[in-house]
Amino acid sequence: MRNSTTLLMTFTRNPELGKVKTRLAKGIGEKAALEVYIKLLEHTENVLQKINTDKCVWYSVSVRQNDIWPDDSYQKKAQFGNDLGERMLNAFKDAFQHKYEKVIIIGSDLYDLQPKHIEEAIEALDTNDIVIGPAQDGGYYLLGMKALHEKAFAPKNWGTETVLADTLNDLDNQNIQLLETLNDIDHAEDLEPYEAFKNYLL
Repeated sequence: MRNSTTLLMTFTRNPELGKVKTRLAKGIGEKAALEVYIKLLEHTENVLQKINTDKCVWYSVSVRQNDIWPDDSYQKKAQFGNDLGERMLNAFKDAFQHKYEKVIIIGSDLYDLQPKHIEEAIEALDTNDIVIGPAQDGGYYLLGMKALHEKAFAPKNWGTETVLADTLNDLDNQNIQLLETLNDIDHAEDLEPYEAFKNYLL
């Protein structure tokens, strides 16, 4: 299923009660956190479907067929590695081994994500080595490259507010374009701006 020189990847967790959005669950409960996560996955899939590139979903545990990610639209693979950095590195290595010229990974928990953000990222790689979409919490929601830069995945405190700064520091001599900063949904207060999630904050 190879139709493009660009590969758009996303990491997902298998949506199971008590195993997703644990920080969010502390504020709204496990059942509500699972419902929110499923809505976020559906939003992400809807955005990705509008982008005309090859796409790959990397599952946290096991690959699933006939789920919200249509089998005829997505390559499906299982993540491997000891931490988030290693898992992302392995995904990028896999993509470049399959001769993709632009490789982009996005998070699956952004209700603000729109097709324009991904289109801007693809275009940015025409004139930049790397493109990054910063998240308000100090991490990033998108990372794109046209050659493998292993330094981006060096050990760091993944999931903390220093991830973006540490990544930029690791890539200090690369030509990098930053996209619009977006809200990453990890805690109950991150739901406040959205009408679709208001009922979880009652």
